Amino acid sequence: MEATAKVTFVRIAPRKVKIVLDLIRNQPVDKAMAILKHTPKSACEVLEKLLKSAIANAENKDMDTSRLYVAECSVSQGPTLKRIRPMSKGRAYRINKKTSHITLVLKEAE
Repeated sequence: MEATAKVTFVRIAPRKVKIVLDLIRNQPVDKAMAILKHTPKSACEVLEKLLKSAIANAENKDMDTSRLYVAECSVSQGPTLKRIRPMSKGRAYRINKKTSHITLVLKEAE
C-alpha cells in the first residue's frame, strides 16, 4: 500500500528541488523530516509541507506511520513565467522564472 502527495506550480527551479530530493529518497519518514529541517536549502520548506501531507494521507489509509519510508520522489518542470527586465538603450532582457511539479510516494517497510 502506498500514499502519495503532489504539489504543482511551485515557484522554484526543478534543479534546486532535485538536490534535496536526492537526500531524502529511500529514507524513513522521521529521518527524512530531520534532513529537511536541518538542510539550508529553499526547497526544504516546500518539501517539508509535502512530506507532512503525504504522512496525513497515509494515516487516512490506515497505514502504520512508524514504518513509512520515502519510496519515490520526483520533480518535473512546470510552465515557465516569462518576464522582462528593462535595460539601457531601450533594450529588454528576458527573465525566465521556472516552476516545478513535485510528487512524493510513501510506502510501508516490510
